[in-house]
Amino acid sequence: MSASTFAQHADKIQSAIESNAAAKSALVASWRRSATLHHLDPTTRQAPRRLSEAELAQARERVGLLLHAAQTSLDRLYMAVGGVGCCVLLADRDGIPVERRGSVVDDDTFEEWGLWTGTIWSEDSEGTNGIGTCLTEQRALTIHRDQHFFSRNTLLSCTTAPIYDHEGNLAAALDVSSCRADLTEGFVQLIAMAVGDAARSIEAENFRSAFAGARIMLAPGADKSASAMIAVDADDLVIGATRSARLALNLTTETLSKPLPARDLLGMEDCEGFTDAERGVLQRALARADGNVSAAAASLGISRATLHRKLIRFGIRRAH
Repeated sequence: MSASTFAQHADKIQSAIESNAAAKSALVASWRRSATLHHLDPTTRQAPRRLSEAELAQARERVGLLLHAAQTSLDRLYMAVGGVGCCVLLADRDGIPVERRGSVVDDDTFEEWGLWTGTIWSEDSEGTNGIGTCLTEQRALTIHRDQHFFSRNTLLSCTTAPIYDHEGNLAAALDVSSCRADLTEGFVQLIAMAVGDAARSIEAENFRSAFAGARIMLAPGADKSASAMIAVDADDLVIGATRSARLALNLTTETLSKPLPARDLLGMEDCEGFTDAERGVLQRALARADGNVSAAAASLGISRATLHRKLIRFGIRRAH
């Protein structure tokens, strides 16, 4: 890119910042943060900062559980977008890609642009960009070409969604980036849908892994979101909830730190699915144990007395 192109982009940003557009535009608000809060110059040509191999290894270790849970979803997302010249990046909450999917034939180009593991894409480092701005604003977004703060990044199109951990905290960002000039608005929208779906799948898989010994159930009233999940222990107490479930059920960390019966949380009138699911679990356990209550209780990880109470509550009769 020429010096005049760099200058024109910088003038555009400065003009927007000096207007009152920041009060109405999230993009201009990000540009303003980049310039006034982070003291960045849109015309800088300095390459993005990168971690050392040792620092990258430490970053990967900090998100080990999430990274493991994300593998299948990353593969599926790349299968959907890789054939049209896109790469997939999973960045930690500091904006550092720790995992990547991309075509070998595009590797040199993407590495040159910084679309690589270990590159720092936080907003305070790279200004307005998909990963950094997504993490700052905690929302899914697309930063397309000249919406980037740095002039050197205006050939990129980046679509990103936040990922929350099993405790509802912001943990990562999932990004699909491309250097193609012919990406249409419609195709970008399709990419955004795919990224959003993959991010929710990663959250769900990470949640299941974090509560591997618990029963996982969908929370009601969450617009049928597959990521609105609660974890219930053998005593029917809620021991975990995804961010979507917390929002849908008005749960806080303090609420979940105390014993919380699942039936009380879900409400008897809204609890048909929960009740049917629990009855089914009990009946299957009894069937597998050939009616032996002690064996069925052991397989469920609960006491024989607890199982007896449940059988009575649900009106389940043992086979003789």
